[in-house]
Amino acid sequence: MSQIYRHNEPFTLESGAVLPSLEIAYDTFGKLNDKRDNIIWVCHALTANSDVANWWPHTVEEGKFLDPERYFIICANFLGSHYGTTSPLSLNPATGKKYYYDFPRVTVRDMVRCHQLLAKALGIERVKMLIGSSIGGFQCMEWAIMEPQFMEHLALIATTTYSEPWAAAFNESQRMAIRLDPTWGELRDDAGLDGMAVARSIALISYRGGSAYNATQQELTAPEEASFERRAHTYQQYQGEKLRRRFNAMSYYRLSEAVDSHNIARGRGTIAEALHKIKAHTLVVAISSDILFPIEAHTPLREHIANVEYHVIESEFGHDGFLVEHEKLNRIIENFINEK
Repeated sequence: MSQIYRHNEPFTLESGAVLPSLEIAYDTFGKLNDKRDNIIWVCHALTANSDVANWWPHTVEEGKFLDPERYFIICANFLGSHYGTTSPLSLNPATGKKYYYDFPRVTVRDMVRCHQLLAKALGIERVKMLIGSSIGGFQCMEWAIMEPQFMEHLALIATTTYSEPWAAAFNESQRMAIRLDPTWGELRDDAGLDGMAVARSIALISYRGGSAYNATQQELTAPEEASFERRAHTYQQYQGEKLRRRFNAMSYYRLSEAVDSHNIARGRGTIAEALHKIKAHTLVVAISSDILFPIEAHTPLREHIANVEYHVIESEFGHDGFLVEHEKLNRIIENFINEK
């Protein structure tokens, strides 16, 4: 069920910029039990939304780790995403006009503080499990450090303690593509969308990697003559257009900057010192072919979180393996959350 929480007080970002008020979109599935101990909070990835069933296939189903017959599942759209939470397309109460390019930069910690406001408004003091993949994992890590007692279980999937130069380089290339769109800078909802489509095609290379492309985009037959058109070409075009139809370039730009801001050690000493603050029983899952957040990027998580369980999912689908390999992931998480 989709709802909007309205926080009618100023919200100060880490940058010092102030949003006059906030709207936070969230979805819930299932029912809260009498003990209030069956809550699972999902933190979503970059261009997803609060409707988990919409973007995480075969998870919000009977017998799965987000079974609405067993759990009360909640997911909040994070700050800066235009799927219902305050974003560049929202009206600025101070001006009566949309923020557009005036929407300030946000950090992952800003996103988490918004989630915490929502949790408080809903009377949620502790959850059975906090779970997230990719930037969703960034949020979960930050939340577990900022509020260690909030979660009993913590699941970090295909994620990392900070945005390494490799990931940041992909993000800057995407922003370069958006800035080259001739409509970028215009005060309209659809500004920069062609550039964003190109940006998405760049991102997809990092999400899938060579193994996935070579497994799924091979030509069906060898051509008789030289051919300059490839399946991979149309796949890139399709994925760019797909995002173009559903997302906003200004949100995408700001969210990519938020990804680059991620570093759990910032202001906390070292990565090890930050991770030592996590008290929850923690699951860390890496994807074997992930080139965006490779297996070795998960090493600090399994070495410096006190109570941790670690798994690698064998997959050809790279970073997107957390979406594709739902059956493998379900077995791991079901065993994890049901351990005594």
